Amino acid sequence: MMRFLLALALVAAHSFLAADEEKSLSLQLPPASLEQWYRPANEHDVWLHTMFRLRREMQAVSEYAALEDGVRLKKWLARLEKDYLSIGEMVPEWKDELEDGLLKKMQAAAAAGDAEALGRWQRKLRKSCQSCHAEYKLTVALRYRAPDFSSVKVESEETLEEEDYSRAMSRLSLLLNRVKIAGEDGRQKAATDALDQLEQRLADLGESCSACHKQESTRERILGAAARASLAHVRKGLEAGDQKQTGRYLGEFAVGVCARCHAIHRLQSNMRRLLSGD
Repeated sequence: MMRFLLALALVAAHSFLAADEEKSLSLQLPPASLEQWYRPANEHDVWLHTMFRLRREMQAVSEYAALEDGVRLKKWLARLEKDYLSIGEMVPEWKDELEDGLLKKMQAAAAAGDAEALGRWQRKLRKSCQSCHAEYKLTVALRYRAPDFSSVKVESEETLEEEDYSRAMSRLSLLLNRVKIAGEDGRQKAATDALDQLEQRLADLGESCSACHKQESTRERILGAAARASLAHVRKGLEAGDQKQTGRYLGEFAVGVCARCHAIHRLQSNMRRLLSGD
């Protein structure tokens, strides 16, 4: 959700700045070597977990310095140094930017029992980390943690044919609108045929979602019982010729499934494609 809010803020900022021709918005792209430490290039999100460890290690250093626990402080400082220096090994372009001298000063302060000096050098190291995050954190999240649907295929259970994700999305929109149009104009068979196809294609879509969402319970939140119940009410409305019921539950489905999924994925995916130059 945080990545979505950041991307939304970026789009809003871009819209604002576009109104003034003298202003421009620029983003700093990370080195290409960073990609190998994220999925799908890597089996695990190595870079992300390295960042998590560094944050934990910085906290542990602060806490054990305050507790004057020299043994545990030494342990966590060693871990901090190892993970911090691994940044330069993973992304050589950033090796010269590392403040390894600050780590040496932190270790010397810890050895001397000088908590004040240790805190001072640690704050400088934290500012160095924050400076890098300010420059790259958003673009890294959008490029490597946002969903990429460019290579996703949706296979039809009925025909066993595959189609591009964008085409599958367009077809869902077409079918949804066909149900609405035909239902409103009293073309019951055309509306129910479109509804049948819509339900089948949603089932196909759910299978493609499993590429990222391994747990069925995750997919169920959007494509589950609530979505099926809404479409069941749409069908009853069509069969009864009740346009009000049909429209109400078709709208409920569109908000609960289409809009909800788009709010989570589409903006991030579009920004990733833009930053990747695809």
